[in-house]
Amino acid sequence: MRARVRRDVVRLAFALAAVGAVTLFCARVLHVSTATISIAYLLIVLLAAADAGLWVAIVTSVVAMLCFNFFFLPPVGTWTIADPHNWVALVALLVVSLVASHLSAVARARTAEALERRDALARLFDLGRDVLVMADSPDALSGLARSVARRFGFDLVAIALPAPTGWQVSHGGRTAGTLDPRRLTEVFAAAQSTLEFDAQSRTYTGHDTMDVDGRPAQLVPLRVGTRPIGLLAVAGRPVERGTLDTLAGLVALAIERARFLEERKMAEVTRRSEALKTALLASLGHDLRTPLTAIRLAATNVTAVSLTPDERQEQGDVILAELEHLTRLFENLLEMARIDAGGVTTEVRWAHPSEIVDAAREQVEQALRGHPVTVTLGPDLPVHLDPRLTATALARLLENAAHYSPPDSIIEVQADASEGRLVVQVRDHGPGISSPDLPHVFERFYRGGAAGSRRSGTGMGLWIARGLLAVQHGRIWAENADGGGARFTLDVPAPVKEPAVSSS
Repeated sequence: MRARVRRDVVRLAFALAAVGAVTLFCARVLHVSTATISIAYLLIVLLAAADAGLWVAIVTSVVAMLCFNFFFLPPVGTWTIADPHNWVALVALLVVSLVASHLSAVARARTAEALERRDALARLFDLGRDVLVMADSPDALSGLARSVARRFGFDLVAIALPAPTGWQVSHGGRTAGTLDPRRLTEVFAAAQSTLEFDAQSRTYTGHDTMDVDGRPAQLVPLRVGTRPIGLLAVAGRPVERGTLDTLAGLVALAIERARFLEERKMAEVTRRSEALKTALLASLGHDLRTPLTAIRLAATNVTAVSLTPDERQEQGDVILAELEHLTRLFENLLEMARIDAGGVTTEVRWAHPSEIVDAAREQVEQALRGHPVTVTLGPDLPVHLDPRLTATALARLLENAAHYSPPDSIIEVQADASEGRLVVQVRDHGPGISSPDLPHVFERFYRGGAAGSRRSGTGMGLWIARGLLAVQHGRIWAENADGGGARFTLDVPAPVKEPAVSSS
């Protein structure tokens, strides 16, 4: 407001200077008719009205009328008007100046109002885009308040929502004032009364004000339909009440959208949890029944007196194999729980690729029986990583290769440490991976189309391998090898200790 007054004062000074210049020029230099002089004065008044406030145009028109009377209407140099026709000219000049000034001021006000509404519409549109990209994060409401402050240029924005213990307030803007909880409760209670619409101001009832740290702030109810869900407090720049109502409605929709996203997220978590429980029970029911049945039969056979020592040894091997299978199953469950809970920790140290491969083979020694394993190593240089997690992930690949390849078929392992990475490939000579199964092999409990025709485990091994490698920022992928069979590759970023170069 002060800046506008200063600007109008400057415009008035220019207008009065123009009136003086025209008066001096026409009185001393260019002697023209009174009609021409009145048109010149009228032009100055119109220019002043077009660029400044109405009061500037009125003052300019009065000064122009006085100058016209004193300097150009006979008797010149007095305020007296001898000819009645000159009264008509003088009054006409004043009336035309005032009417033109008023019309110009009205047009300018309408233009300013249209520009303000266009600006408000653009700001609301930009805020709407912010709402659409708003994520369901814990600070979503604070981000919404910051967006409102940024788009509308408010110094203070506060979104207040009723909570069981009081009010939950999210702040935005350059300042964060303290809102009086009692005042918020009073305004919110008033907003819950009968909803009425004021057609003149294009607003609903419930607007109020509040003193926030010594400055007035406007309070607007946040409504979803007719139901108030909170209050919006803004301060810093004047905004139309109708625009504030629209802004509050958009903020209320954003809050409801954030709540909906949170509820949908919780529903999705619940659905996945139920699906995980169902898949886990089905997998355990299948994979526990088979080894327990085999152990019971083998233990019964061991007690038979008719068995030869070799047959008794064979039954004992069956029991050990199935016990190892059960141990592996429970280890998988523990690893799965640790990965889900984010409880997998790393213990980084220097280790040779050959050590990692040997440790992985020892973990699944029973599963690899009947499968010759060929190991091809590049330069066996030490790498800096967690050998336990890497070996466990590699063991899952070896176990998977044993399950999905024919007996006595070769399993090939290639390991290479170079360029800051450890890359290990495991290839089997089984039927390979079908096209429908290939995108899903690393999903939890996914056992592929061949699971119905063979004992293929719980479907957790490859998922666990991917999770263990992800902790080390590694990755794993699967593909069909040339000549048949499947090839799995794990890639772990790890510094490689280059061999020392001896100087002669």
